[in-house]
Amino acid sequence: MVASAFGAHTLEDRLAADALAVFETAARMHMLHALGLALLGLAAARWPGAGWQGPAVLMLSGVAVFSGSLYALALSGVGWLGAITPIGGAALIAAWGWASWIAFTRT
Repeated sequence: MVASAFGAHTLEDRLAADALAVFETAARMHMLHALGLALLGLAAARWPGAGWQGPAVLMLSGVAVFSGSLYALALSGVGWLGAITPIGGAALIAAWGWASWIAFTRT
């Protein structure tokens, strides 16, 4: 929420439209995966392996690389940062897949 508000109110007049769109994507995915981490925390009580020893670490790493590289790209304009974003995206996809596997095999 803070990153989204920062982007909407502080960066709106300072960034080009394409850079602002990149920042908004980073903030949206950051917020979505923060919710995912909270759900994994709740699920860890019911499904061992769903917490910090499982997909939560992968999700946290993925959001740090995905959103972090997009934040840095939007704010700095350094193009090569966009090249590492898919690594974070792959980690996020793997985390959701792992969490789904745990949910479906342990119910």
